[in-house]
Amino acid sequence: MLLKTFGWSFAVTAIGLALAGVLWGWQGLAIVGILSILEISLSFDNAVINAGILRKMNAFWQKIFLTVGILIAVFGMRLVFPVIIVAVTAKMSPIEAVDLAINDKNQYEHLVTAAHPAIAAFGGIFLLMIFLDFIFEERDIKWLGWLEKPLAKLGKLDTFSIVVALIGLLIAATTVATDVAHGGGDKSATVLLSGVAGLLTYLIVGGISGYFEDKLEEEEDEDEDDEAGAAGGEGDEGAKAATNAQLNGSGGRGSSGASVVGLAGKAAFFLFLYLEVIDASFSFDGVIGAFAITNDIFEMALGLGIGAMYIRSLTVFLVRRGTLDDYVYLEHGAHYAIGALAVILLVTIKYEINEVITGLVGVVLIAASYWSSVRRNRKEAAAGEDSEAKTEVTSGV
Repeated sequence: MLLKTFGWSFAVTAIGLALAGVLWGWQGLAIVGILSILEISLSFDNAVINAGILRKMNAFWQKIFLTVGILIAVFGMRLVFPVIIVAVTAKMSPIEAVDLAINDKNQYEHLVTAAHPAIAAFGGIFLLMIFLDFIFEERDIKWLGWLEKPLAKLGKLDTFSIVVALIGLLIAATTVATDVAHGGGDKSATVLLSGVAGLLTYLIVGGISGYFEDKLEEEEDEDEDDEAGAAGGEGDEGAKAATNAQLNGSGGRGSSGASVVGLAGKAAFFLFLYLEVIDASFSFDGVIGAFAITNDIFEMALGLGIGAMYIRSLTVFLVRRGTLDDYVYLEHGAHYAIGALAVILLVTIKYEINEVITGLVGVVLIAASYWSSVRRNRKEAAAGEDSEAKTEVTSGV
């Protein structure tokens, strides 16, 4: 199963490193390898979050995520996106931006770095909303109960997460966005506009995908009720229920059956878009941080692309192994890591934060949640053994 899931990642790694060695020599090979490790370390929490969403999709959409999704992630976010940012901010054509990236790498790096406040505000607010909606939701399983219980009560207030995100954006715009290190000058208006765009993107994409998910669940519940009625009905009422169930089934020609299929496709499509926006938000810090290692867009795209392949494969691996079900606090740890990354992105509007710190924060939080999950599983197993022992003793008596 490991080879089946990570086979493409291994193949891309071998081909990518060999290509880097041929084109740029040992130095280029080392740079591509370092960038790959950087991307994996920065985006491990991304894989956990993606797995929580991807497990709602069928095998077809999981394949789309691994094929079309990886093309978007590698060529779109790691290669095309920085060029578009330069073209927009410098008010030049994409062709001129590509020419600049190839022939004047230092100026290209300067323009991408100057756009960091807008990028960080968009990605920071988008990721912050993911964290807030998770932490303010009432859950049966709580990792840090002392914190999550009171926050879940606050979350009962409608749009509370939006209010908190907007307050965070205002604080960022009036503090770190003034006299920023990247590009200089006051970037308050830019940060406000970009942050609002990130919030709107989250609300639109997440809202649409959530709507179709809810509709799909309603249709499935109705089908289950019809089947139950058909099985338990008697006489004419039972026959009518059976007829309705047959018409509304997945293989029937009734309108309800067609609706279920359509809604499933729409729900999966918007969830796919949601996944891609999440990946884009996670990739912002990786793309900017990569300039500390190289300003060659092709080395950058190849190295970060290899790392993105492993994140995709890891996401599918977590889904197929049912890891999130076995280690129930992993999602909690990943969302806390997202919250930390969101704050870090907003802080980096003005202050430089080493990528190693960003990566370590996520790794530590996920490792802590994994260990807590292991301890929980051991306690439950021990409790189950004690219960069985008591039952045997009682039976013997």
